[in-house]
Amino acid sequence: MKIKQALFTAGYSSFYFDDQQAIKNGAGHDGFIYTGQAVTPGFTSVRQAGECVCVQLILENGAVAVGDCAAVQYSGAGGRDPLFLAATFIPWLNDHIKPLLEGRDVQAFLPNTRFFDTLRIEGKPLHTAVRYGLSQALLDAAALATGRLKAEVITDEWQLPTIAEPIPLFGQSGDDRYIAVDKMILKGVNVLPHALINNVEEKLGYDGEKLRDYVRWLANRVMTLRTSPRYHPTLHIDVYGTIGLIFDQDPQRCAHYIASLEKETQGLPLYIEGPVDAGNKADQIRLLTAITRELTKLGSGVKIVADEWCNTYQDIVDFTDAGSCHMVQIKTPDLGSIHNIVDAVLYCNKHGMEAYQGGTCNETEVSARTCVHVALAARPMRMLVKPGMGFDEGLNIVFNEMQRTLALLQARS
Repeated sequence: MKIKQALFTAGYSSFYFDDQQAIKNGAGHDGFIYTGQAVTPGFTSVRQAGECVCVQLILENGAVAVGDCAAVQYSGAGGRDPLFLAATFIPWLNDHIKPLLEGRDVQAFLPNTRFFDTLRIEGKPLHTAVRYGLSQALLDAAALATGRLKAEVITDEWQLPTIAEPIPLFGQSGDDRYIAVDKMILKGVNVLPHALINNVEEKLGYDGEKLRDYVRWLANRVMTLRTSPRYHPTLHIDVYGTIGLIFDQDPQRCAHYIASLEKETQGLPLYIEGPVDAGNKADQIRLLTAITRELTKLGSGVKIVADEWCNTYQDIVDFTDAGSCHMVQIKTPDLGSIHNIVDAVLYCNKHGMEAYQGGTCNETEVSARTCVHVALAARPMRMLVKPGMGFDEGLNIVFNEMQRTLALLQARS
């Protein structure tokens, strides 16, 4: 089965592009908008509308495979590819990628996705968002061409066992970190709430007091609203390097503060994502490793999650081999082709690293549904609820796709 025609269309993603460095520098708020000047190259304002490029591959039998090229909310930060704008990339896709797609056989997924993942145009690799969207469409095409689920294509081509069991889901609140928690508890989400602690003055506190108060409130809220004592969610909070800012990047001071949060959790497991941002990969590994080791010395049960500077498959291997943390976020758009996501999850599972198959609020329903199939096949420890920051919509997309797919896998077995 071959691709008859490839189409590229501009679309909206489910959130916005935000200039992370400008926010860390103290950009103010005016309603939903950030004030002040953008500082990351490519940004024209601190917050601007999220975009995607929708890929449609029309197959010889008339079936249409789809994928969405999407990039993370904080594009251009932490070693990631620059801002992804449809107006820039659609003409480029039509000129360079369309001729390579049309006429291509899609029966097998891996040869095609590896081709585009390693392709160089004028000496440069394809933007991660392009590789992400193309690989989604190529996986869908392989499934449509062979009458399989996308999860089945992955388990078949990687020779993995089919495990028809759900993956724990991690809800993200965005800045609505109080009301969204109530929603998450009512719907029994496994891991919550992300919380978006990306500013020292407003969210962390110069002594960490605001985050401490929030963790205390969070645990109390779970205990108050839960309808069963069996509901024992994991707390997972992303702090975007702000803990390092208030403790001068001193790993011992960071670790002692992080460990002190455990007494506020009422026994709920606590993960802290991105406690420091060292500005480069080598120093990030060094600082995270020191924090993780200090937590072990303290006998703390709090776990550290790597995010910034841990973007590619090779990054994930390096952070894992260094024992730099307890969990890595596999931020799906940053890995480019989705076969790298599968490989990254499998590497973590093999080497004792907890794998969190994450992503971004700034994806689309197409990429989110594809990621469900990737997770069901590769089996990470948890998966992000996405896209968007409304929680309910993302949960609807991810949870329902997972349940539908599990039902089909069980029926076929």
